[in-house]
Amino acid sequence: MLDLWVALAADVFAISVVVYVLYFRRHFRRDLTLSFVALNVGVLAVTMLLTESDVGMGLGLGLFGILSIIRLRSDAITQEEIAYYFIALALGLVNGLHPGPVWLAPAASAGLVVVMWLADSTRFARNVNRTTVTLDRAYPNESDLKVALAHLLDADILHLVVERLDIVRDTTVVDVRYRTHGHKNTKSLSARDDFFATVGR
Repeated sequence: MLDLWVALAADVFAISVVVYVLYFRRHFRRDLTLSFVALNVGVLAVTMLLTESDVGMGLGLGLFGILSIIRLRSDAITQEEIAYYFIALALGLVNGLHPGPVWLAPAASAGLVVVMWLADSTRFARNVNRTTVTLDRAYPNESDLKVALAHLLDADILHLVVERLDIVRDTTVVDVRYRTHGHKNTKSLSARDDFFATVGR
């Protein structure tokens, strides 16, 4: 019984840190905090009940898998938020099963929290960004496209994927990953307009 209460306390503490200390302060989506907590608590409760019953663990986890997939497909979320979903799920499973000695579930929970703290740290690749850019010019030449994007974003272009090239409407839609220079952009809009008026001609 002691390991059950220790696991329960560890889960409450761990999910609170992950959701309210790590996720919300870094991503600022209040609606998803409820989803993370509800998923965690639901998985924890069902896992604890299944460990004490004759129903197969696979059946219960399969039901939660279906529910989580439905939730993930019902709204546009980022890959970072999907990672938080899996961590919330993993915390519920680890503490719901509370295997082995009494310290094992809290130690595993602490490990998951530390992993998320390090993996989603703002210090890791803080100047690397990704965005989708629509340019009002068709750029069939990739080198010209890189020059235009580097000037527009004032950044080093790391990777780009052209999603749509419309010669008729003279537009280019590109998925670009770039590294900012870490200083304030002082280029004027008129200078950029002059650049795009001449580049590619």
